[in-house]
Amino acid sequence: MHVNLERIKSDILTLAEIGRHADDRGIYRMAFTDADMEGKRWLTQRIESAGLQASVDGAANISAIRAGTSDSPRVLVGSHIDTVPCAGALDGTLGVIVGLECLRRIHEENVSLRRTLELIAFSDEEGRFGGMFGSHSVCGLINPELIATMDDLDGIKLADEMHRHGYEPLAALEAARDPESIASYLELHIEQGPVLDHLKKPIGIVDEITGLFTWSVWFRGEANHAGTTPMEMRKDAFMGLADFAHEVPRILDENGSPRSRATIGKAQILPGAANTVPGLVEFSLDVRDTSEDVLRELAESFRKALSAIARRRGLMFEFQQKSYLQPVQCGGELVEELTRQSERLGLEANRMHSGAAHDAQIMGRMVPVGMIFVPSKGGQSHSPAEWTAWSDIEAGANLMLHTLMSIADQ
Repeated sequence: MHVNLERIKSDILTLAEIGRHADDRGIYRMAFTDADMEGKRWLTQRIESAGLQASVDGAANISAIRAGTSDSPRVLVGSHIDTVPCAGALDGTLGVIVGLECLRRIHEENVSLRRTLELIAFSDEEGRFGGMFGSHSVCGLINPELIATMDDLDGIKLADEMHRHGYEPLAALEAARDPESIASYLELHIEQGPVLDHLKKPIGIVDEITGLFTWSVWFRGEANHAGTTPMEMRKDAFMGLADFAHEVPRILDENGSPRSRATIGKAQILPGAANTVPGLVEFSLDVRDTSEDVLRELAESFRKALSAIARRRGLMFEFQQKSYLQPVQCGGELVEELTRQSERLGLEANRMHSGAAHDAQIMGRMVPVGMIFVPSKGGQSHSPAEWTAWSDIEAGANLMLHTLMSIADQ
């Protein structure tokens, strides 16, 4: 049995037009915008037209149900359809469309399976309101205070947007599932990186999902005249940042692992005048690894380096942790089942970790999870240039189909 690639193509291309801007061809379907709600309505219609049962929970997660023959814990498959601003057509969306196609094909062929299959399209995976709201809700990781205070970069509150679209925000608390009711969660996603494209392999089987922490860091020195302040008498905050940037590779080599990443992605220099020695630098630090122990060691090493640089340069430093996500191990049995099915289908697969966060990372706190990656052309994502060859999409979709049928009949 195989997926219907033409139907997958049609669904992807149709959904891509919801929220697309004509000027830059990017998709703007951010969580709880009008475009996102239109996308949810479209998805619901596609579920119902396939003869599947559609439902929505208090967090606005959209589900499709294909009932099994027993009341055994169900198997979930899914991702998200919300986007970042100026997005491409596949991030998140591909996993939802492929999950829907798998349920459709099983339903069309009247395949009898013991476990109920459920497609779930989670709300706000991209974090418009600061976190993966849909999957956090399903895992019971939200509370009334969070719901009331979550807002976006423009200060718009999640609760207000939910009210605007007819949702009661506190109903998201009722979206929490009993872990005993779910056997496992599977997700297909574009890699969003260059590895599979470089290796010319159609499939990635994820064994670990990276954890991460993000800091805001400040070096405070002394703003002064660029012409009259001797070099040896300066307390130049920017030079502190420059020193630290050169320390990052050394710290990763000495304290990290081959799966460690560290990025200074944003910096602000104040006062920001060409003729003034910088008195303050604020910058971000994003650190990732698949081991919680390694993350702790990296955090301590970065803190010591910042302290030593500040002391040497006559600066003050402080930092604030903005976010933390635990690394997640994918379910060993799911990884092995994905490997068996890829071999059976003659698909060359690469065992790899995910360097990006996904809904699977949140679900992995509660149930065993598995992930399939398909190649991203040039490693590009979060842009209109994001793309994956249709043949690779078909390979990933067929792997998902046969894996779902196998684990749903166990």
